[in-house]
Amino acid sequence: MDKSNPPTSFGVFKPVDHVVLALVNAAAAQAVSDQLLAQGFLAADIAHYSPQEMMNQVDSNLLTASALASLGQDLNLVKAHRALAQEGCSFLVVYAPKAEQVQSIQAIANTMKAKAAQRYGSLIVEELLEAEINQQQLFESPDRGLDVEAAEQKSS
Repeated sequence: MDKSNPPTSFGVFKPVDHVVLALVNAAAAQAVSDQLLAQGFLAADIAHYSPQEMMNQVDSNLLTASALASLGQDLNLVKAHRALAQEGCSFLVVYAPKAEQVQSIQAIANTMKAKAAQRYGSLIVEELLEAEINQQQLFESPDRGLDVEAAEQKSS
């Protein structure tokens, strides 16, 4: 994926056939990247984003987003990426068009305690992380805002 020209839909980041991973820091992102390379992923298929790079991309998306981006979760997802980047998370965007590739990434993401992991399809975005036992999943709607925001309000 070309970071200088990321794939978008309605003006917001939407890397179809990719998995977006948010990891606690750059070292964790590098460790995940190393594991992916060891499993046969190509370096060209793994894009690294620093927290600042992700915030810059999101800010750019927010300026160019069309009203249609708010109909689904695309706009909320980029806002969630920004919130994670503000916490210091580093990101990997991994090209994974095959189900077995997604399963490998999912296993690594769960083992490495990724903060977020989503597989982008043409019509849906699939959450890949296992929910914690005591964590309640929220119904998502653009009107309700971000799950990230709801979790922060709950813990306050």
